[in-house]
Amino acid sequence: MSTNTQQHDITAQRPGTGSGTGDTPAWWTDAVVYQIYPRSFADSDGDGIGDLGGILAHLDHLQDLGVDVIWLSPIYSSPQDDNGYDISDYQDIDPTFGTLEQFDELLAAVHARGMKLVMDLVVNHTSDEHPWFVESRSSPDSPKRDWYWWRAPRRGMEAGAPGAEPTNWQSFFSGSAWELDEASGEYYLHLFSAKQPDLNWENPQVRQAVYAMMRWWLDRGVDGFRMDVINMISKDVADDGHLHDGPPVEGTPYGDGSASYLCGPRIHEFLQEMHREVFAGRDAELITVGEMPGATVEEAALFTDPARAEVDMVFQFEHVGLDHGPGGKFDPRPLRLTDLKASLGRWQEGLEEVGWNSLYWNNHDQPRVVSRFGDDSPEHRVASATCLATLLHLHRGTPYVYQGEELGMTNAPFESIEDFRDIESVNHYRHAVAAGADPETVLAGLRWSSRDNARTPVQWTGGPNAGFSTGTPWIAVNPNHEVVNAEAARADEHSVFHHYRRLIELRHTEPVVALGDFTMLLPRHEQVYAFTRRLEDVELLVLANVSGEEVRTDLPAGWAGTEVLIGNRPDAVARGDEGLLRPWEARVHRRTHDVAEAR
Repeated sequence: MSTNTQQHDITAQRPGTGSGTGDTPAWWTDAVVYQIYPRSFADSDGDGIGDLGGILAHLDHLQDLGVDVIWLSPIYSSPQDDNGYDISDYQDIDPTFGTLEQFDELLAAVHARGMKLVMDLVVNHTSDEHPWFVESRSSPDSPKRDWYWWRAPRRGMEAGAPGAEPTNWQSFFSGSAWELDEASGEYYLHLFSAKQPDLNWENPQVRQAVYAMMRWWLDRGVDGFRMDVINMISKDVADDGHLHDGPPVEGTPYGDGSASYLCGPRIHEFLQEMHREVFAGRDAELITVGEMPGATVEEAALFTDPARAEVDMVFQFEHVGLDHGPGGKFDPRPLRLTDLKASLGRWQEGLEEVGWNSLYWNNHDQPRVVSRFGDDSPEHRVASATCLATLLHLHRGTPYVYQGEELGMTNAPFESIEDFRDIESVNHYRHAVAAGADPETVLAGLRWSSRDNARTPVQWTGGPNAGFSTGTPWIAVNPNHEVVNAEAARADEHSVFHHYRRLIELRHTEPVVALGDFTMLLPRHEQVYAFTRRLEDVELLVLANVSGEEVRTDLPAGWAGTEVLIGNRPDAVARGDEGLLRPWEARVHRRTHDVAEAR
């Protein structure tokens, strides 16, 4: 099949939630999304916590960067046990962040700048302070009892006794995934915090309540949803109503229940129903993104197949687990570049004919990529940040930029457990130390992988509190803000910020970046990440030296002397030695072919 014909086949299958028609690709194929974690973005009222006013004040920064979509982490009413991912009212704004009127002002300002706004949808669980759960908990006879997962103790065991929980599942935030309700003697399920009880999606009333809430936000003008752990909403329930134990987790009294709740038996049914009930028939250009831990390439192809009408793209976690050791995310090991190429390459290939990739290094749950996969030393921070950015943004898919990533922000120098705020990190430390782990070893893992690395305030200036707040920030500002900040980056044409701006502009202006096919080169090279992209008569060659050492490599045949479309080293084009890649150097070459040859 010719390249031209193949591309038409691909784009014809890209309608999605807010699509073009026929051979017209969906609008989000050449879009870039920027994630805002509101608590840490910018504080407008001096209370030390970011808010809607702070976001509004910095929209020009995002417009200058060139992003198309802003994704807001949760701003709903919440007790803030998990920084807003525990929602007590889906249709109101938490006073910490502002009001519904301020939200409407922000939404209008985003739209006025030609950008879209996506809300975080957290419907695997609610807060235990949500009226639905308060009612559910009030009595075993409550009409909403079955809105959540309530179960009696194991047969023959007394409630509260060790091992009496309905299953052996371990929570993502340490400890059991079941919490005993003393009043009723039953347990409720919480895959995350005990203050985040799981909704029972088997109950059609739950689903309809969720869909009504989603329609309310779309009617208000939002442009779609990023759906938190959405592939966990379907649980594998036996005919008699019981849930299944999982295999033991070594070193703990718990089991891994993921086989019972990751991509469960009704997940496709639920997402297709959601699409029919919420999105079908709307004329707006919307976007739906499903966060799906543990999803495989094959599953993602089903979820994102436009013909199935489920979601437009998924967040998968394979590549950000490659540096996890046997003990999990807090037991880091060095990343092997060959593993990264194998993983990302498999996803490029697996979604080539149908479906769509999400491209990301960072989000609110991941440590900073320049510290993780790059080199955050003063010598290499800028080069490694821009190298990794080039590598990612030249893949096929929709790139996501997490706040501060465009500045090359780094992990923070947390000194003690008192410096951490994240419930996952604090719980892990408490459980690990109680089980006999060395506190310093545990802290070392937290410094590397804690979600708090992503949650230190955005560094706007080199001044007090990095210009984030006039008050005391809720979590300490990284002391390197005196050097790493937006004010300095915007003034430096060779900064991380301007490189991201150029990459985003390239995606908007070169169709091959968004829609071209992908061919991995040098799959076994441990320092150079190389691939080509091709669309009809235009071809790109991407070369990235993912190391702190000079590397010499031969350009593939026909690429010598070709145009360097973008590079992260100011002197790269003038240097003349095309086979030499300096530490953390990334270049994109461009050439054209005769159209007849392409056919």
